Amino acid sequence: MPLFQYKARDVEGNLLEGQAEAFSAEALAGQFQASNTIPISITAIDQKEPLGLNHYLRLRRKKKVGLDDLILFCRQMYTLSSSGVPLVRALRGLVETSRNPTLGEALGKVVEDLESGMELSGAFSRHPGVFPALLCRMIQVGEVTGKLDEVFIQLAVYFEREKDTINKIKSALRYPSFVLVAIAVAIVFISLFVIPAFEKVFAGAGAGAELPLPTRILMGISSFMQNYWYVLFGLFIVLIIAVKQGLKTEKGRYAWDHYKLKIPLVGDIVLRSTLVRFSRGFNMSYTAGIPLSQALGFTARAVSNTYVGGKIETIRNGIERGDTLTRSATQTGIFTPLVLQMLAVGEESGSVDVMLEDVAEFYEREVDYDLKNLSSAIEPIMIVIIGVMVLVLALGVFLPMWNLASIAR
Repeated sequence: MPLFQYKARDVEGNLLEGQAEAFSAEALAGQFQASNTIPISITAIDQKEPLGLNHYLRLRRKKKVGLDDLILFCRQMYTLSSSGVPLVRALRGLVETSRNPTLGEALGKVVEDLESGMELSGAFSRHPGVFPALLCRMIQVGEVTGKLDEVFIQLAVYFEREKDTINKIKSALRYPSFVLVAIAVAIVFISLFVIPAFEKVFAGAGAGAELPLPTRILMGISSFMQNYWYVLFGLFIVLIIAVKQGLKTEKGRYAWDHYKLKIPLVGDIVLRSTLVRFSRGFNMSYTAGIPLSQALGFTARAVSNTYVGGKIETIRNGIERGDTLTRSATQTGIFTPLVLQMLAVGEESGSVDVMLEDVAEFYEREVDYDLKNLSSAIEPIMIVIIGVMVLVLALGVFLPMWNLASIAR
């Protein structure tokens, strides 16, 4: 943040001098005026700090703006705007109290844009990495209709529901993820430390040529991991980097978003939770007065899944060609027949917004039910995997012992 040298006088006429940080000279002057202090001069101080440890730590302090930050921001803006606090003053206050430096910095720039005459939605849209497209468009609707406070509370509820769905999915996947990691660690430990110890025992007993096939396979794997562990580790690092770089590309992100919808047991849950996000976002945009085609376009970019977003764009293109919402949604192949019937009834009765709310609640109930049963469905699979692992190790270790015992007799 820039540093300024200032001179000002308080209400009693006393001269005040010092230095202060602010996003701009205008923002600092506004702070003085809000405290009934008259600024005389504000001069920027040239800070030429070397790119050393302080610079690195400052960059590290920047963190991504998450749903928690957006929920708190929207609720604070609702409270301030519904209380009649001027918009610029409300945002300036949130700049100073924001617990996320990235969000605070973005809000500071929004204040600067507002003071230069830009509209609020345009100022927010200049920071796509902080404020989602749906938020910017809803704010634009609130500016036009004069219901900005209602827009903020609707956005807060929407983000809360989205966060709740994401937390439920993470909670359901935490157990199987932990088990898979534990199995991988156990395999590495056994291959590098346990099997070599048994190999020495078998070699000392003179049974090297008589070892059964499972034992020879385990020893071959162990020997390969001991001799080429650095190659495997390097390939693992390269794979992680390649996946991260691939996900940054449009094709890679699309392929991954499509693939994760086909993962057994989990794919359907991810799809329906994404459709919940679509239904909520589309309903909120549509009821706010955004035209149907534009509402679909905003929602397509807000679902955080490029594959499903592409399907929503297909619906939008169908409507622009003159098709009905139901017929266009049917062509995507991602909605169940029951949901399509609900959309058809909504179109016929002119209550699409009500039906979208029902669709969101329908999918939410399905997701909640599947998440509750996900652990019980995954546990048998984990038990089978662990059982197979133990069986292979037991055959590889104990078969040679039985052979040695029979030879000794």
